[in-house]
Amino acid sequence: MAPPLSALLWDVDGTLAETEFEGHRVAFNRSFEAAALPWRWDRPTYARWLAVSGGHERITAYLREVEGRTPERSRVEELQSRKQASYADLLREGGLALRPGVGRLVAAAAAAGLRQGIVTTSSRSAVQALLEGAPAGVARAFDFWICGEDVSHKKPDPEAYRLALQHLGSDGQGVLVLEDSPAGLAAASGARLACLVCLSAAMRQEPATRFSAARAVIENLEEEERPIVVHRGPACPGRQVTLSWLQRLLDPP
Repeated sequence: MAPPLSALLWDVDGTLAETEFEGHRVAFNRSFEAAALPWRWDRPTYARWLAVSGGHERITAYLREVEGRTPERSRVEELQSRKQASYADLLREGGLALRPGVGRLVAAAAAAGLRQGIVTTSSRSAVQALLEGAPAGVARAFDFWICGEDVSHKKPDPEAYRLALQHLGSDGQGVLVLEDSPAGLAAASGARLACLVCLSAAMRQEPATRFSAARAVIENLEEEERPIVVHRGPACPGRQVTLSWLQRLLDPP
């Protein structure tokens, strides 16, 4: 028998909100422009660089590729700092809302007494900026945040999820992770945690084999005009992911 669902661990970018293409990508491009650099990432280019977790790491890897040498740390930090400021501006402009069903499911879990945490490679300031624009009560539902500054190794390394388990005082029984990417799934799996993948727009072209370790793969937590689309896992009746359906994902695979 599966243990009762006791905690949800939420990724941020692509999971809580569709932040990648129209948030982070735009902010990186604004940072490049402000530094008089000629590069602009279109969607396909940015999708490729999503394989590198973390802003500092992504900028470093990109500059290394296009310039043929490792950039100075101070230069990367300046570009990343400008990018973070641009991202916060975008959030204040109101262009990045939570994904459908996220606010409802966070509230339902809180009402049911489930513990909830954020586990992300993004910076604490980026998470703060996103949640400041979220519906009232969403930010308060999270007991803790594990952000990029809190770990030595970012996803797909499982360090962040192992740290989250320490915060929960849990061995992982009854804990479910919500992710959108292969890197996030790998991090959760490395910590031996069950994972639901809710595909973001940036990840829907990924081969299905990259999500084979997930307990289920869906497109949205809530649909307006059709039942929940399940690419992997048990059928989800209706147009909303519910806590009872999430409980089913803890059944042994």
